[in-house]
Amino acid sequence: PMASHLLAAGHTLHVYNRSPVSARELASKGAVAYTSSKEVAQKSDVTFIMVPDTPDVEAVLFGEDGVADGVRPGSIVVDMSSISPIATKAFAKKLDTLGVKMLDAPVSGGQIGAENATLSIMVGGKPEVFEQIKPYFEIMGNNIVHIGDNGDGQVCKIANQIVVAVTIEAVCEALLFASKAGADPRKVRQALLGGFAQSRVLDLHGERMIERNFTPGARIRLHKKDLNLALQR
Repeated sequence: PMASHLLAAGHTLHVYNRSPVSARELASKGAVAYTSSKEVAQKSDVTFIMVPDTPDVEAVLFGEDGVADGVRPGSIVVDMSSISPIATKAFAKKLDTLGVKMLDAPVSGGQIGAENATLSIMVGGKPEVFEQIKPYFEIMGNNIVHIGDNGDGQVCKIANQIVVAVTIEAVCEALLFASKAGADPRKVRQALLGGFAQSRVLDLHGERMIERNFTPGARIRLHKKDLNLALQR
């Protein structure tokens, strides 16, 4: 969805995905699909990356036929993955030796935020580079904050995940408490949504808990990955 918003805004998009389905979908909307990250970097002034974990970003950047093999001096790499702040700083230094600037710009808001272009985007990197890329961020999100230097965007995303994890646990405990005490958890949730306890987690995940919808997904694995990054800090 984020790439689709850039296309809809009139930008020329060169795309590559390790899973070809997404690339074909974007190509059907007007993007130009390639078979490697290197080719995308060769064609692009700005290269956006979004993959699941730190080793994935390293492979996309510096692996065989990676971005570093094709990127042009003076261009900008924007990593919107959620990865290690420590590794991010190292990646930024390595790209700098190639004459390439980097921003780390992880997001929060989930699939709905991506589809609605309402993502929160937390950015680390040089202020002047942030200002250059900000117009693109504004196409994909509506709460865009420059946090600080390279790696600080990733620190902010980890802080976000800590808050989300603790809030999920708190909502679980509150609804379980209400249920065991004999109150209707649906009505308890409804009341809490109008008060100081209101949160996105209570709204979305709280409803799933009441519906007994505990179907796991890949995001649980990714959230665990993010919390483990906090332990590495």
